Amino acid sequence: MVRTVRHTDEDLAQVRGRSVLDQLDYRAGQIESELQSAGDAGKYDAIAGRGGLLPPVTSGIYLVDNAMLEELRLARGGEHASNLGAVLAHLFAKAAGVNAYVVDPVSVDEWQDCARISGSALMQRSCLCHALNTKAVAKRFAREQHREYKTMRLIVVHMGSGISVSAHQEGQMIDNNTGEDGPFGIDRSGSLPVQQLIKICFSGAYTQKQLDQLVFGGGGEQKI
Repeated sequence: MVRTVRHTDEDLAQVRGRSVLDQLDYRAGQIESELQSAGDAGKYDAIAGRGGLLPPVTSGIYLVDNAMLEELRLARGGEHASNLGAVLAHLFAKAAGVNAYVVDPVSVDEWQDCARISGSALMQRSCLCHALNTKAVAKRFAREQHREYKTMRLIVVHMGSGISVSAHQEGQMIDNNTGEDGPFGIDRSGSLPVQQLIKICFSGAYTQKQLDQLVFGGGGEQKI
């Protein structure tokens, strides 16, 4: 069964401007209400949430533990809606007496070293993308072709409010754009003309927070 919960602007007004984790009670309440209406509350073998901005990890399934929850609380990798995934999963799993997991979090990093090289020695590219959907689609396509994912070379494009274009080789996602480069999406800028951006940064017309919002949309948090 698949259920989708839509939030209106009026619904979100009560949490607008608050940090992602400060929205926990509201988000949990919405999920609990939906589960109650579906008659599924408390009937779980395990619970999986979307993995957030964790330190770089290889593709796979990870148990939600106290160390992961603390990392998400500190938000050292940045604020992002997916940071709530593991926290919500843990909340419902604890009540049900089962384990909580995240699968292929957005911080999956299987890049080759050459993918980290940027056009300046002062900066290194870092891997963040829609790994969960990208990996799932790649594996589904492989099954449809009656082949193994690890034997294929693929280009996979995730198209949502943000766009992730990734290269896959022998079962690994070896390169991709991030929220600050590549195609622009509905609420993020993608790659920008660098010289013009430098001039805007030093124009005095915008604060750093305002510029973050112009590039990443929303509250200016890191986007994937």
